[in-house]
Amino acid sequence: MLGQAWVLPTYSDDNFPGADDLVLKILKARGVENADRFLNPSIKEYMPNPSVLYDMDNAARIIADAVVSGDKIAIYGDYDVDGITSTAVFVKYMRQIGADVIWHLPTREGEGYGLNTVAVQEIADAGAKLLITVDCGISGNEEVDFAKRCGLRVVVTDHHSPDAILPNADAVVNPKRNDDVSGLDYLAGVGVAFLTVVAVNRELKSRDLPADVKEKIDSLNLMNFMDLVALGTICDTMPLVGLNRAFVATGLKVMGLRQNLGLRVLMDIAGIKKPSVYAAGFALGPRLNAAGRLDSAAPALELLLTDNPLIAHSLAEKLHQMNQDRIDIQNTIMLRAIDMADKCCAKGNCSLFLCGDNWHGGVMGIIAGRLKDKYNLPSCVATKSDGVINGSGRSIPGVDLGKIIHDALAAGIISEGGGHAAAAGFSLSAENETAFCAFLENAVREQLHGQMPEREVIVDAEMDAGAATMRLVNKLNALEPFGQGNPEPTLVLSGAMLRYASTMGNGSHLRGTIATSSGTNVSFVGFNLVGTPVGDFLLDDGNINAKIKMLGKLKENEYNGRVSAQFVLEDIAV
Repeated sequence: MLGQAWVLPTYSDDNFPGADDLVLKILKARGVENADRFLNPSIKEYMPNPSVLYDMDNAARIIADAVVSGDKIAIYGDYDVDGITSTAVFVKYMRQIGADVIWHLPTREGEGYGLNTVAVQEIADAGAKLLITVDCGISGNEEVDFAKRCGLRVVVTDHHSPDAILPNADAVVNPKRNDDVSGLDYLAGVGVAFLTVVAVNRELKSRDLPADVKEKIDSLNLMNFMDLVALGTICDTMPLVGLNRAFVATGLKVMGLRQNLGLRVLMDIAGIKKPSVYAAGFALGPRLNAAGRLDSAAPALELLLTDNPLIAHSLAEKLHQMNQDRIDIQNTIMLRAIDMADKCCAKGNCSLFLCGDNWHGGVMGIIAGRLKDKYNLPSCVATKSDGVINGSGRSIPGVDLGKIIHDALAAGIISEGGGHAAAAGFSLSAENETAFCAFLENAVREQLHGQMPEREVIVDAEMDAGAATMRLVNKLNALEPFGQGNPEPTLVLSGAMLRYASTMGNGSHLRGTIATSSGTNVSFVGFNLVGTPVGDFLLDDGNINAKIKMLGKLKENEYNGRVSAQFVLEDIAV
């Protein structure tokens, strides 16, 4: 009823024992070959030798040399959650082994993404001898050359796509290097940073060190950093497959131990009782990100590093308020962006490029993502100030936005840019605004072969509504953690008969009950469906007892101490 195609998988049971089991069928449809390994994502099973990453051994030796020599080491990160957690992992490790460490996070508005020469000069002036980048640096060729001229050794650790020429650093660790064959190109920046810390720790253990230093290193449990690794991986929307799946599964358990004071306080303020991918991505992440979006990310990093309860509570409250301010700013701009997007769609555009004067740059990516979801079009949102346009984009399946931005950079249409298939950032002169808009539209049309993108929902399985039980909920939970690359299963329930439906909440949501062929009843809820064809149908008393098919997710619902299966409705067919 919402005009989207339900795409169901086709199963072939050949050579697949137990294919009658729904979980195994879902895994097979998603291309998972080893079900047991996938369903038991332990670090022990998935953790590789860090040396599989190109230049890792070289990087570990350089960093270990600096630690042993007592050199001041600077960690240079990014202002998003991935960059903040990457920096926190490295700084906490360095502090715990007694190294002399400082850190720097650039401001989004003042410095922009990545290395800049002013910050590098300040780091050199502070007496640092080694500069380590985390979640950035791979495109900082000029800045790395400048750092070298300042007398700094430089180790780059990053996960963003490199340019044709790598920076002239002493070591460059990035699984997306053309000569890297590790197969770990799905890692977040914090994943690369953690593997680097593991390699450094191993290198230091192999050396003849003073007894006190050796004792500190031997007493370290690097698994205690997994809560930060999981948080950065989730918030950077990396695919939860392979090593990432093990990072997140283990990291959520560590987060549940509440050992990191700052995270513990932030979870309490956000009302999080049990850590989950959803809680990390939609409660913790936005609060940590708010600092970098509106001002400086420093308070977020300081929160993750502090051992002082008073400071932790003060910083967490500050981040919570900044997130509220971010929401207000975002909502104001979103209303204006929707008006502009409607006009673009009326012209038959395959893409959206929306630019406003002095819009807050910190919320461009969020709004681009919301517009992408609303219109099912690749969306770029930008702010114009003093003749310069800065923006972010989010894309749909089938359109590689990162390639488009790289091509625009090569064509001289934009002055800076980078990203990956689903997300990218860019800067350009205001005089090139029309040219970029045309370039984006033409490139998107070319990738879509001239066709408007169709709305599709990938369905994991279709089943009789009578199978929607708590037993099935528990079986599906074995697929957790859910996230990018491993979404929560989308199901179609057949043979459902509508018994009851009404509005709930603020009047935009639905709740109701269906009867199944087995004689049981299943409750359902549907969010933001009132006013849609789905809501109109279900709320029409004339449709009581109508047979329908339901698309959505099957979840556990707890009410007054009673636990039952509940279907979260997304669409229906009759």
